[in-house]
Amino acid sequence: MLISFDSLPDHSRIWIYPSNRKLSEQEIFLVKERTTEFLTQWTAHGADLMAGFDLPYDRFLVIGLNQDQAAASGCSIDASVRFIQSLQEELGIDLLDKMNVTFYSGDFIAHKSLIEFKKMAKNKSVSRNTVVFNNLVNTKEEYLNYWEVPAHESWHNRFLP
Repeated sequence: MLISFDSLPDHSRIWIYPSNRKLSEQEIFLVKERTTEFLTQWTAHGADLMAGFDLPYDRFLVIGLNQDQAAASGCSIDASVRFIQSLQEELGIDLLDKMNVTFYSGDFIAHKSLIEFKKMAKNKSVSRNTVVFNNLVNTKEEYLNYWEVPAHESWHNRFLP
């Protein structure tokens, strides 16, 4: 059951899928259409899942799930991964590679491999205060408050000198 992302309670579970590039207007329309279709029919053991989505910065797909009525099951999570894989194929983007880092580079959002990010940290191209996207947050509340944080306040800290 599709609901507005804003109406999801703060304790809702979320998954963040960062795109390796900014999406075009046409791609954004397609992602919204496909995600709406998927979430409208998403279920766990026959129970409708109350879910919504957000597309911040035209490059992240954030899916939120209110687990008060029904929680995600292994099968429903598998279905969501298959959905994300289908989006990747259709759009020619990468959404599932967790070995990448997305961060602000000036006013722009950069997307680099973890290896490149480590090199940038070593060369001081990124600093403790570089704002990174912590895509490992688990709840809507964490997403709203701790998704965009200075590198020294996230798991990225381990790569800083």
